[in-house]
Amino acid sequence: MGRLARAGLYAGALIGPFGGAVTTSILPEIGASFGRSAGSAASTLTYYLVPFAVLMLASGTLAQRWGPQRTIRIAYVAYALTSVLAACSWSFEVLLASRALQGAANSFTTPVLLAVIAASTPREKLGRALGLFGAMQAAGQTSAPLVGGLTAEVDWRLAFVVIAVVAVALAVLGVPQTEGEPQRDASLRSAFVPSTLRPALIAFVCWGCLGGLSFLVAFRLDDVFGLGAGERGLLLTGFGIVGFLTARQIGKAVDRFGAATTVVAGATLGAGLVAAVGTVPVAAVAVIAWALTGAAAQGVLVSLNALVLQSGSANRGGSVSVVQSLRFMGAAAAPLAFVPLYQSHPLAAFLVPAALLVTVPAILTWTGRAGGTRRTPPPEAPPPPL
Repeated sequence: MGRLARAGLYAGALIGPFGGAVTTSILPEIGASFGRSAGSAASTLTYYLVPFAVLMLASGTLAQRWGPQRTIRIAYVAYALTSVLAACSWSFEVLLASRALQGAANSFTTPVLLAVIAASTPREKLGRALGLFGAMQAAGQTSAPLVGGLTAEVDWRLAFVVIAVVAVALAVLGVPQTEGEPQRDASLRSAFVPSTLRPALIAFVCWGCLGGLSFLVAFRLDDVFGLGAGERGLLLTGFGIVGFLTARQIGKAVDRFGAATTVVAGATLGAGLVAAVGTVPVAAVAVIAWALTGAAAQGVLVSLNALVLQSGSANRGGSVSVVQSLRFMGAAAAPLAFVPLYQSHPLAAFLVPAALLVTVPAILTWTGRAGGTRRTPPPEAPPPPL
């Protein structure tokens, strides 16, 4: 059972991103079922993301109080039930409510899984474990549109049936037992400390300027290169595929060079690639640059998770939960920030995110100075006797 639970620990990383993105390719079919436009159906993405991101500010801390095994099973059962509700939706409003409940349930899986990985993995191998977790998340994000599209050939509701079945299986597997009792006294305040908030700020900036930019890339592929919807959708999956293929190697790099070094490398590489996507005049080069951005995004994400989980915080689940919450808030804020900029100055819409990514080393330096890691200078020697 231990090996099965360990396998379920990493498989659980897949279902959250999968459930979140599964409607992206079936919006026209969902809209047609309820007499709505595809644009209206796109609100199923927002209704999932908002409660997911907001509740994660507290879900990790609550899971620390309740214990990971009980929390994860309840969350998976809730995820399965809300997925069944989505499959049986008799109105568009019911579908939106089920999506919001799905997001709420998922907010209690991702931070718990990360905390269990940290508690059950030797420190020197944590980067590799987090790399595997990141690879599974990328696999879920990348495969969701494909699976959603295939099931929609029969009935789009089947996509939610698949999610429900997988969630029940994961609930049966649970997660590995960890040492120690639930932290009944874990407080929200213990998660909102400088050693958590600064990595959370980096997560907000980096994910908004990397993973959150896929819509801008789609705009450019349409406006500049004239590619159709099918071509754009296929080419955008390169981001997730490269992220999946490189995540484990990035995890090894975290173990070897340290999380701070790899997060700077990921952000710096991402800045150059985002600038290239927005400036190169050849479609193939822009597509390749966007695919490689998936590796840079994984470099940031895996490194930030390691940075927080290795910080020695007494509330690791709460801390990583806050970081993940800010990550998705960054993705949600990206359209609000960059669509108006793209409409005014298309080039600036890519160069501004690239410039923001370049600030990551400065934020990390500030972390070291303000986060208590600066060494105290030795006391001055007493003056010699006269």
